[in-house]
Amino acid sequence: MKLLKLLQLFIAFGRVGVLGYGGGPSSIPLVQIEVVENYKWLTIDEFSQVLAIGNALPGPIATKMAGYIGYKVAGLPGAFMAVLGMIGPSLFVMLLLYNIMSVFKDLPQIKGMIKAIKPVVIILLGLLIWDMIPNSLTNYTAIAIAALSLVLIQFLKIHPAIVVVMALAYGGFFIR
Repeated sequence: MKLLKLLQLFIAFGRVGVLGYGGGPSSIPLVQIEVVENYKWLTIDEFSQVLAIGNALPGPIATKMAGYIGYKVAGLPGAFMAVLGMIGPSLFVMLLLYNIMSVFKDLPQIKGMIKAIKPVVIILLGLLIWDMIPNSLTNYTAIAIAALSLVLIQFLKIHPAIVVVMALAYGGFFIR
């Protein structure tokens, strides 16, 4: 049973690592699909909490999530397999594709492929947001925090990590 869990972790995060074109933001919806919908290792609320904590820490979000979720599912071996699944196949594919694309980068087909994938990433992010809204914007305080975060990040150009830390501090002191 434990070996099956380890294999499932490797496969689930391997899919995310290979298909998460564009890094963390495009990988997060794929992690959610694997972890919440396919394998049911976390609920959407638990996933939202892991995402929030992961965003508060430095480093690649999807890899941190893989490590935590792998650990929750199967301990240290699970964390190892999830992270290996996340970075191993994608590193191999990246090196392979980079070598191919660097040779053919000026071909219209390659340029078209890159342009075509961007709208898919946007939809994946939009669907993730859509799924998280009912569990995240549950009251006026949450809506105010979201609006203030938008202003701070987008218009005042405050680094997102600072805004995340500010929200954590506010929640720790004032939200019960």
